[in-house]
Amino acid sequence: MADLLDAATIESFAVSLARWVRTEVLVPATLAQGIVVVGILALAWIASGAIRRTLRARLDGRFRGEGVLDRFVSAAMRTIPVALAFVLVWVCVVVARRVDLPWRFLHLAESLLGAWIAIRLVSSLLLSRFWGRVFAAVAWGAAALNIVGLLSPALKFLDGLGFTMGDARLSVLSLAKAGLVMVLLYRLGMWLATHLEGRLARVPELTPSVRVLLVKLLKIFILVVVVMTALSSVGINLTALAVFSGAVGVGVGFGLQKVAANLISGFILLMDRSIKPGDVVEVGGVYGWITDLRARFVSVVTRDGKEILIPNEDLITSQVVNWSFTDRNVRLKIPVGVAYGCDPRKAIELMLDAARAVPRVLSNPEPVCHLVNFGDSSVDLELRLWIQDPENGLVNVRSAVLLGIWDRFRDNGIEIPFPQRDVHIRTK
Repeated sequence: MADLLDAATIESFAVSLARWVRTEVLVPATLAQGIVVVGILALAWIASGAIRRTLRARLDGRFRGEGVLDRFVSAAMRTIPVALAFVLVWVCVVVARRVDLPWRFLHLAESLLGAWIAIRLVSSLLLSRFWGRVFAAVAWGAAALNIVGLLSPALKFLDGLGFTMGDARLSVLSLAKAGLVMVLLYRLGMWLATHLEGRLARVPELTPSVRVLLVKLLKIFILVVVVMTALSSVGINLTALAVFSGAVGVGVGFGLQKVAANLISGFILLMDRSIKPGDVVEVGGVYGWITDLRARFVSVVTRDGKEILIPNEDLITSQVVNWSFTDRNVRLKIPVGVAYGCDPRKAIELMLDAARAVPRVLSNPEPVCHLVNFGDSSVDLELRLWIQDPENGLVNVRSAVLLGIWDRFRDNGIEIPFPQRDVHIRTK
């Protein structure tokens, strides 16, 4: 604990802070300017409400997405109170200089408000909403300390708060730098991965599974580089870390066997290309088409709009029906029975005509119909047809064909029988 809290560092920072407060804050001119700044902030907050309501009405719900421009407009709307206060403080600084009144604290407030506006708007362009706020708060804090002349003592104070681990000394300042490097490199790497994913999507020679595999490998490589760079920036020996991580990996592996199995299964699926986005699959009673391949699961959307997440391991260890693995053509079999008193050749002709009338039924291969059995109550026929868009459903095609058969049988006197039994009653 004594190594973590260096007394000399804390004392030096406290002395610098006390001197600044005594010479710059606790003086009548500064207190008067502070009251003016507080009044301006309150006035700006009250007046900004009407301004924001007017702008929201004019924008009429636009710029509410997650794009860069949407985030920028949203950040600009939230900075309206600060921007209005900045303008009012700037006016006060100009007036104070003209009439030769104290203005240093007003100028300090002006600089802080301007720094906050600039940092907030820039962060909205570069990062997501959460990380943008974190970056803006940290950057503004550093800018504020620099403006008031306390940045150097603050950095020395943070560097003095630390401890020694092996041959490396870790301080709050070094850890903060490592975190900053990690966040910036990670965001830059993810941006590059997203950009590359968009470029790969326009390459027709690459299959969807290969594109997903390349993007996943790139993201893993970026994550490894980010972590290694951040650790190197704080002086941690990566050789010692390798031994330590191996020991930790053995212990963690026992508790994360399922997670590891799903990750490895995901790479196997991508490399053997047995499953890819757009495939129509049937797994454990779930029928739908694959919309996304993730590191741990596969997203399958069913015909009723449900999105089911299937672990990658289940696709490796269980039976999977892939309706579009090598060929998207799917054959459907539709059994139909006709009465013994009907002409089966006429019935076959009508059934083929009903199949050809459905737009989704392919003409090549063409539909065929066979007499397959003489049943107890009917002559059993089977219509076989092909479609090439199973993701649009199978039941609806079957229903359309059956309705066409029903109409043609009714118009041509073909009877569809139902089971009948003759009951003979014998009396003595």
